[in-house]
Amino acid sequence: MTPLDPIRVGPLDLPNRIVMAPLGRARAHPVTREPTPSVVRYYTQRATAGLIVSEATHVSADSVSRPGTSAVHTDGQVAAWQAVTSAVHAAGGRIFQQLFHLGRKADPARLPLGGLPPAPSAIAAKGEFSTPEGPRPFPVPRALAMDEIPQQIDAFRLAAQNSKRAGFDGVEVHGANGFLIDQFLRDGANKRTDRFGGSIENRARFLIEVVDAVSDVFGADRVGVRLSPHHRGDGTDDSTPVETFGYVTKVLSARRIAYLHLIEPVDTAPAHQLGPALRKAFRGPLIVCGGLHRSSAWQALAEGRSDLVAFGAGFIANPDLVERLRRNAPWNPPDPSTFYSGGDRGYTDYPFLDAALSGE
Repeated sequence: MTPLDPIRVGPLDLPNRIVMAPLGRARAHPVTREPTPSVVRYYTQRATAGLIVSEATHVSADSVSRPGTSAVHTDGQVAAWQAVTSAVHAAGGRIFQQLFHLGRKADPARLPLGGLPPAPSAIAAKGEFSTPEGPRPFPVPRALAMDEIPQQIDAFRLAAQNSKRAGFDGVEVHGANGFLIDQFLRDGANKRTDRFGGSIENRARFLIEVVDAVSDVFGADRVGVRLSPHHRGDGTDDSTPVETFGYVTKVLSARRIAYLHLIEPVDTAPAHQLGPALRKAFRGPLIVCGGLHRSSAWQALAEGRSDLVAFGAGFIANPDLVERLRRNAPWNPPDPSTFYSGGDRGYTDYPFLDAALSGE
């Protein structure tokens, strides 16, 4: 089994096992958060991926970060995303939309009604976020009241409905990287004592109810979930990660979702790897992501540690990454200074292989 072999994921037949990981690039309209024509071109250039997972997309107006991040809660945003999916499909690609809510990592100054961002508990994330005035510490969020939690779940449901209207092939629930769902899941960020806190089963409830809500829209076989059990830099950590993520994986497996997307850095020490245990617990396709290159991707599949492999920076700098992997050709190096800079430089202007080899 190699990354170039076909695979079926849910109802989709993928021509290869190479996934374009979700990559926030801050290229949407700075005010409306609608994808621009450059965003259409960017995704279309990468349509040879077996599956594209879109950048993390805000499900509501109270999940707000830097200008240029995209959203899918207005008609204008839906229409703009329709241009993306239509172009990707015309190029022969398949694309899921990643849905997320920032939770306590939202920027209070950008919230539509002001106030503090919502979270499971009133605990600030560690670190800082970018503002026009420079970096600022994350604020202490407000703990969601019990009657507000169904509203947050409904925001994901509505976003999934909008994703479907926009023509996406499915959605990926972003349960990783210290955002709202991950905040509920981990006991370092969730100190609730009600049915959404305390035990692993209770802390996982928010994620599972979101998955059920979006599955009602797309069907479970068009829903993926992304998890990051090793993420803890912002204080979103867990005292029993093996048990927490083992439980979540078993519940998701029972729901027969399209895939599980696991972030496990390639340099994770064997004693700390969770991938092998989660691989056994999950009966569907497993995507592994985390600094993979050609040799490590081939190895992950050859050893049966994953069914698909996801690349982030590789796809940023190489729109034809699949062909480069096929031909064992060199990769363009990414320019980190342009990751979130806006404009087409470092976004849609990386050379394709044939042009790079010819010196064009």
